[in-house]
Amino acid sequence: MSEVLSGAEFKQQLREGKPKLGLFVNSHSSTVAEQLAHSGYDWLLVDSQHGPMSYETLSTMLAGIASGGAKSLVRVAGYTDRPGIQQSLDTGADGVLVPYINTADEARQAISCARYPTAGTRSVYFPQRSMNKKGLLGYAGSANANIIIALQVETADCIKNIDEIAAVPGLDLLFLGQNDLCMSMGLYEKYEFPHMYTSPELAEATEKLRAAAARNNVILGLFLFGTARVGEFLEKGFPFISVGNDLHHILTQAGAYVKDVEAVSKEKGKHAWTRRPSALI
Repeated sequence: MSEVLSGAEFKQQLREGKPKLGLFVNSHSSTVAEQLAHSGYDWLLVDSQHGPMSYETLSTMLAGIASGGAKSLVRVAGYTDRPGIQQSLDTGADGVLVPYINTADEARQAISCARYPTAGTRSVYFPQRSMNKKGLLGYAGSANANIIIALQVETADCIKNIDEIAAVPGLDLLFLGQNDLCMSMGLYEKYEFPHMYTSPELAEATEKLRAAAARNNVILGLFLFGTARVGEFLEKGFPFISVGNDLHHILTQAGAYVKDVEAVSKEKGKHAWTRRPSALI
């Protein structure tokens, strides 16, 4: 296993442009999280915004990810989710992704919850998993430098206010959510799928995000389904990229097996086998 980077080192490499590829985890499965942590991805994000995991399950998922050496993040419910941010960090997450940020004030509230005083308002408590290796002072003393604080860019208002949001102290990463941003901008109504993703409106919004991030030395990230556009966004300066989620990986791999078995049964079987109808594969 390669040397485990500190959060500060991880972020510095991202700011230097070194790619860090990862995956969202939406199943409430510690086993899946642990196995994926050994798959070679740099980071895994437990999606408690859209996944059905409790705090107890989140705790064991983060432990599983740590065992594989990947960096761990948690997507919480929003900038008002102080309990979710606190639980995620106390149980060992290396960072948080806060969705649905619209204004600089919302960004400040989210960042404050993730940083210890006097830079923020995160509560201190001992003992807990985050402090098991370095102790209270060893962890808390450098936590503000090591914790990865990411805010999601997924609304038209966020793009409107992106210059002020990107300048908020303590922000490490702005994470582009193309699906929700397209929805917010009305592009799903204007374009036939999937042309909203290559529309001039989305391209203009993305350029505004890139410019604001560059002015403030903020890392850029985004969510993609699959690998087809990874190269494009690496060239655009997005080093922190998700290539889908665990459920998408399961479905695409299952789909590949189903396709192969259909072909084999058609060629070799007495009767051809065909898959059951499904909207997902």
